Amino acid sequence: MITPGIPQFVKKRFRHAPPRAAAMIEALRGLGYSDATALADIIDNSIAANATSVALTFRWDGAESAISILDNGEGMNAEMLDRAMRLGEINPLAKRGAHDLGRFGLGLKTASFSQCRRLTVASRRDGSVDCLRWDLDVIAASTDDGWHLLEGPHRGSEARLRPLDAMASGTLVLWENLDRIVTPGCTEQEFLDLIDRVQQHLAMVFHRFLSGPSPRLRLTINGRSVSPWNPFMPHHPATWSSPVERIATNVGLIEVQCHVLPHKDRLDAREHESMGGPEGWTSQQGFYVYRNERLLVAGGWLGLGRGRAWTKEESHRLARIRLDIPNTADMDWKIDIRKSTARPPLCVRERLTRLADDTRARARRVFAHRGQTVRTTVGGNSVVQAWVAEHFSGGVRYRIDSNHPAVTAVLENAGELEPDIRAMLRVIQETIPVQRIWLDTAEGNETPRTAFAGEAPNEIRAVLAVMYRNLVIRRSLSPEQARLQLLHTDPFQQYPDLVAGLPDTPCPA
Repeated sequence: MITPGIPQFVKKRFRHAPPRAAAMIEALRGLGYSDATALADIIDNSIAANATSVALTFRWDGAESAISILDNGEGMNAEMLDRAMRLGEINPLAKRGAHDLGRFGLGLKTASFSQCRRLTVASRRDGSVDCLRWDLDVIAASTDDGWHLLEGPHRGSEARLRPLDAMASGTLVLWENLDRIVTPGCTEQEFLDLIDRVQQHLAMVFHRFLSGPSPRLRLTINGRSVSPWNPFMPHHPATWSSPVERIATNVGLIEVQCHVLPHKDRLDAREHESMGGPEGWTSQQGFYVYRNERLLVAGGWLGLGRGRAWTKEESHRLARIRLDIPNTADMDWKIDIRKSTARPPLCVRERLTRLADDTRARARRVFAHRGQTVRTTVGGNSVVQAWVAEHFSGGVRYRIDSNHPAVTAVLENAGELEPDIRAMLRVIQETIPVQRIWLDTAEGNETPRTAFAGEAPNEIRAVLAVMYRNLVIRRSLSPEQARLQLLHTDPFQQYPDLVAGLPDTPCPA
């Protein structure tokens, strides 16, 4: 049988096979939303409705606890609300407005179902209020397996919708029966901790809407304003930021800007604690993908890398890259329903890899040198390093450079002790505690102090004086030549003022 509407070339018989409501909804609950990402999805709808204010209210009452999201947007009439509450009402392939934050037409429902069993939405528009609700317990108990969208609030919940009465227009989303949040044994303190997590997440996701002298959005949680959290620390003088790069693709223009945040030594305790973000410094490294200024992905390297995909490492914890994509690029970037993952298309992967490679290298240098400017050349000449890294097929080996002036001076004057000294240097080379250094760095989130970091100037001057005396008296260099050589010697190139202060006549031994 060929049914009207079915293409004529379809010759096979078919059946209408709608999904079972209870089973389908329970399956949708497992999409992987967290409480914070689910609430962010609800706020997306508020922004799409041109809301300038969104108020989240968390009410603790044990098993009767509830969460509401109230906005002052344009609101919905009965027909609009009906469409908004239906699953799959909007085709993801349909063209969206340039500033639309949605895609799949499922966010309101799937985000809410992931956290609660009763979703009520009331909306005011043109002077009237309409209200619909999903109750998963009602659907589960249904014998006809129907998609029963209920009218009006649940009995006893009317008071929770009253804040909408004072609004000229707007929408209130109410979560009740919070079975994924208020689990057995949940305490009031754990509920309060949830508020803190949500606040941190929303401050990050919507920071571009919350920022500026005239923010586009005011967001509150239990009456307390949410302040924006900018992951790039753009106003700190020690932050490095690249020029904005624009990449044209067949699905729209992409903007990229790379940042390297300041080392811990350049931040006060409050700044360092704050800029770690919701997940901590190491987890927050990588790309920050925005669509219409809403953050989708907060850190990670998007599967990019050289040879193998990069992982989050301590040495790159200061690298953060802003990446803006248009909503026309959703399919190419494989944006998921939760708006939490993205994968760059082939046409931009190489360019993004090069930009990330450079940013990671910069971040590694800042991390390794504690935010100090590292001078590898002085006056166009290379600085003589005390240690040399030798790369070979089996890995890398570190050795002391015998051309370093401090080493050369000792060996030249060693006499019969030269073999003993060379043996000592070899032992030091072969016993560098590389693994211990790596563990201390990874576990302590800090790099060992090197290059006289934290030492008093007098300590540095004492070592400089010995080196200077050897160059002038034993190597017969002029004071000017000796000072110049020290400026080309690691780590003294970092202390040009101390080198310049050396007297023309070296101090006696």
